[in-house]
Amino acid sequence: MTGENVQIATNPLWSATPTPLTEEFKIDVDSTARLVEHHLRLGVDGLFIIGSCGEGPWLPREQQRIFIREVCRRNDGRMTIGAQVTDNSAPRIIENAQMAADEGADVAIMAAPFKLMGPLASSKLLDLYLDAIEGSPLPVGIYDLGTRDKTLVPLEVVYEALRHPKVVALKDSSAEPERQAAALTVRADRPELRVMSGDEFDLPKYLGAGYDGLVLGGAIFNGALARQIMDAIAAGEMERAQQMQDRMNALMYDVYGGETISCWLAGLKHLLVRMGIFSTHANLLGYELSDDCATRIESALEQYDDVLFPEE
Repeated sequence: MTGENVQIATNPLWSATPTPLTEEFKIDVDSTARLVEHHLRLGVDGLFIIGSCGEGPWLPREQQRIFIREVCRRNDGRMTIGAQVTDNSAPRIIENAQMAADEGADVAIMAAPFKLMGPLASSKLLDLYLDAIEGSPLPVGIYDLGTRDKTLVPLEVVYEALRHPKVVALKDSSAEPERQAAALTVRADRPELRVMSGDEFDLPKYLGAGYDGLVLGGAIFNGALARQIMDAIAAGEMERAQQMQDRMNALMYDVYGGETISCWLAGLKHLLVRMGIFSTHANLLGYELSDDCATRIESALEQYDDVLFPEE
């Protein structure tokens, strides 16, 4: 299978969505249904599920399966669904991709392996990527964090992986000019490749450089504002785009616990509870909701009502 049959928008806006959990850390099925519908209201056209923001590496395998299944069932083909399949070897990545395919996902998304040893950490790393891509039952997306990731995947490995015909998308969160240039070079040769930025604090930088779209961890609440920024940049209105980016950054700092991002997942999920989408702010990474973060979120609900609830 190549990427010919997967539908990714020309200028995609994807959400690297959080996962709704019960207090017992099980998938909250009712909240999952609300999650899907809310993304559609915001103008999001793709979901990246069980990634880091989605706590995928910490979820038990059966809970991963349930969430993929429920998202795909509730979505019913309206958005493109990408599921993280990252693992430490090609056979395990392929196995994860098969599970995602069985439950209805459209794209298998690979980040850097969690742990590498021996030749696999150097001379055999490209083989891991290419073997996993070849063996995947789904088209593949590459998630590149560059030196921000504890496992560094060299640029030349990412570059060669992006050239593979089964690779349909890149999420670039590296913030590295060399990786940006390499991604755009491959896209020039493969115009079907969707190059998307994951840096939600500086959308104009990447969209202005020619990136196709975005994959944002906050799109479940800032998606409408992100789409407005995309539209402004497409119209050449860079000053207006930057003004909206400044507003979006202020909203994210209110939700995440300030510039230190001290509340991150707890704040994000608490906002979604207050918006009537999630039922708890339970998270597997141990983030806690401070009183200050809760207060700032209450203020944000009033101040940013127009973008949090764009149709209401």
